[in-house]
Amino acid sequence: MSNTIIGQVGNDAVAEVADLWGTVQAFVTDQGIDFGLNLIAALAIFVIGRWSAKLATSFVRRVCVRANVEETLIKFVGNIVYTALLVFVVTASLERLGVNTTSFAAIIAAAGLAVGLALQGSLSNFAAGVMLILFKPFRVGDFVEAGGTKGVVEEIRIFNTVMRTGDNVQITIPNSQITESTISNYSAKDTRRIDLVVGCGYGDNLQEVKSYLEELLAGDERVLADPAPVVAVNELGSSSVDFVVRPWVKNEDYWTVRWELTERIKNDFDQRGFTIPYPTQDVHVHSASA
Repeated sequence: MSNTIIGQVGNDAVAEVADLWGTVQAFVTDQGIDFGLNLIAALAIFVIGRWSAKLATSFVRRVCVRANVEETLIKFVGNIVYTALLVFVVTASLERLGVNTTSFAAIIAAAGLAVGLALQGSLSNFAAGVMLILFKPFRVGDFVEAGGTKGVVEEIRIFNTVMRTGDNVQITIPNSQITESTISNYSAKDTRRIDLVVGCGYGDNLQEVKSYLEELLAGDERVLADPAPVVAVNELGSSSVDFVVRPWVKNEDYWTVRWELTERIKNDFDQRGFTIPYPTQDVHVHSASA
């Protein structure tokens, strides 16, 4: 009797173990199939998404090229677009695998905020660089005064601008410093006006001096007829009568014409007997008897 009971208990235990093992096998099989399908779907999302990201980036770059955007900005925008789309694709793939991406997105947002605060100055320079490239207040090769520096623009970068001064010194200026100050572009226009102040003595014939200055400008082929040059008495100074001499020339002739006019005026004044006065002071000495 006891042997029968023991045998019955053993058979029941074996049956329960078999049922449990079957349940485990079925669970593992189902989960394995589901995981395999999810893994294949995640890989498909990643591969197709990456290909789509490259395609979208290429499209953005072509649009920028047609819009005549600077090459530096095209590369930078393309990298940003590709990185952003790739992050989205990776997040979608992980979510397909069952990974909770909510915390992952929060971590990315927090990291982005921390990086943004740490790079606040650099981001300001970057934004200023984008504005310089888009709005083009000056181009490479222009002679400008910006950011407290005057020189020829050699390169416009995302974070800074490289300029070369007249004595061949290379200066790198942060873009934010340029956009926050007044920009004077001396190469923006084809023509430029020379402003000279020429003084003659009160004893000189003003009409003769004026006629000479007008003839001087009219005889120089580099002086433009339109706009017409201006020669006029500007001020009766303490020691001289001051004329303004304002001819218009091509931008590339500005300094050459300015220097040559200044030299010729001095030499011709000497030959014609005109005086170029300078401040003088009269000293009167009075003697008194003891």
